[in-house]
Amino acid sequence: MTDLFGYTGKILRIDLSGNKVRSQNLSPETARNYIGGRGLNAERIYKEIPKGVVPLGPENKLMIATGPLVGTMFPTASRFNVSAKSPQTGILGDSNAGGHFAPEMKFAGYDQIIIEGIAEGPSYIYIQDGDVEIRSSNHMIYDTVFTADRKIKNELNDPMVQTLICGPAAERGVKISGLFANQVRAASRTGMGAVMASKNLKAVAIRGTGYVEVADPCAFEDIVLMLEEEIREHEQYPGRRLMGTTRILMMANEAGFLPTRNYQLGTFESASDVSGERLAREYNVKTRGCFACTIPCSRIYCVRDGPYKGLHGEGPEYESLGSFSSRIGNPDIELALKANDLCNQYGLDILSVAGSIGWAMELYEKGVLTKEDTSGIEYTWGNPEAVITTIHQIANGEGFGEILAGGTRSAAENLGKGLDEAIQVKGMDLIMADPRGLKGFGLGYAVASRGGDHLRSEPFIELSDDPAIGEKMFGEPGATLRRSDKGKGKLINYFEDWCAVIDALEVCKNIMQNMMLLPFERVSEVMEITTGLKFSNEDVRKVGSRIITIERLFGVREGINRLDDDLPKRFKEHALDNPGSGGVTVDLDLMLDEYFSERGWDIETGVPTEESIKKLGIDY
Repeated sequence: MTDLFGYTGKILRIDLSGNKVRSQNLSPETARNYIGGRGLNAERIYKEIPKGVVPLGPENKLMIATGPLVGTMFPTASRFNVSAKSPQTGILGDSNAGGHFAPEMKFAGYDQIIIEGIAEGPSYIYIQDGDVEIRSSNHMIYDTVFTADRKIKNELNDPMVQTLICGPAAERGVKISGLFANQVRAASRTGMGAVMASKNLKAVAIRGTGYVEVADPCAFEDIVLMLEEEIREHEQYPGRRLMGTTRILMMANEAGFLPTRNYQLGTFESASDVSGERLAREYNVKTRGCFACTIPCSRIYCVRDGPYKGLHGEGPEYESLGSFSSRIGNPDIELALKANDLCNQYGLDILSVAGSIGWAMELYEKGVLTKEDTSGIEYTWGNPEAVITTIHQIANGEGFGEILAGGTRSAAENLGKGLDEAIQVKGMDLIMADPRGLKGFGLGYAVASRGGDHLRSEPFIELSDDPAIGEKMFGEPGATLRRSDKGKGKLINYFEDWCAVIDALEVCKNIMQNMMLLPFERVSEVMEITTGLKFSNEDVRKVGSRIITIERLFGVREGINRLDDDLPKRFKEHALDNPGSGGVTVDLDLMLDEYFSERGWDIETGVPTEESIKKLGIDY
């Protein structure tokens, strides 16, 4: 244990090339400056991965970190970040997942695990408290995530061991492959699975018998009970418990920003057929939660009839359900469930897989792609054969799927056509929300440190469409009007800082941020009760700004500047023609000017100024 409560105080370093293992202390200064999780990884990546490192080469490092609340009963404290230089985007690679892996990591005695080098042969790492073994995974080569998980648990004779696994797609070098905990808890964005596989590493298995101490147990218990009560009494509790994030699909359709047929439309005529409501009514059989969660929002489904009879699994979340339905023009909810299951088994990022399929379908519809280009597959909207065959091809590096295996930007560049139809930012395919109906989200996509992404800012308050909130929070009514371009720089600055802190704590953003339960002032209280470290509200927000800035500095070092903070031409030049979000385009330059000004970065280049860096105390 450590005198720094809430933390284990240890960082585990594993050099696969030299078969060496060592631990080092986590300094109180680093804990204060970056808190944990995403913050620890961001600081370490900037310092240890030099410019120009090949993402799938031995010099890249794979980092797994969790936060000070994880391993306690603090509601939703169950998450971890996994980071490296991304093979998909060439910039910061980072992904986040929940489940039970992160608490087990704390019980085993580690706040962060750093993996470098390349193993001599196929391997997996087994961590049991202070003992670390590098074991052979020859018997798991090209196994699915689910099969590898079972084999590891059988081999160790421990059904409770927690695993983080890359699937066969990663082993075949697919750059849109992820890492999966508890089989389906996906840290799947930016290609972290491919990084793990490039190190001849199939999995990390971990088991711990330790515990996490807090500085003030009585006050900690009080705040836990208070938060649990606030969660259960929250207006969103019933819907989240019943449907999880799939509750969003019908709301997005009604508001007119549900991406449909590769973002050509904002509404889907079959939305009710693929909705979270229908999923809950006809397919869900039970709920499941992450460690320490008050809302078991994940769901177990079962298909009882039809061509996919017997299919069962966990999920899907809104992004998965929407991606394999409206995004690709598919009205069949069971096809969406099948596609989701295949991606989980192969270890693929659903957003990039579905994004690539939707891109191909639009180009096929326009005659830009033909059957000669697509290995004989007809990429008509919602075609089940195209969907299922493409997932298999991507995972196995075969046929037209091999071209799609790096995401839409890579596919367009390889074919020399279709770049305008590729819905991506900095090489990462976008999520299921059209920025013409959510302007703040659009700015968030453009400036996100890992490429087109909403989870770096998650400005959910925009959905209120209430100018009074914008006036109160930012002095600008337009900040919380979803179709306004004004005030978005202030909005995204605030929410980026907040999301960075939430990711550093490693609690659930859906609950603690979206339900407004853990604002900056409460974080300062929680940190003192848990760790003994005293933070002012300003100190907490500075941690968020520090994380955002050091991630930007990593991107700048790899060549990123304002010109890269862009959105697909479609969003800037073509308005939607549907109720709710029609008739407007995104004025990105206006929003970027305000954003960089608020950050104190150079408005022309988007590079953090020396003054802004020094103000945050970043050693660069």
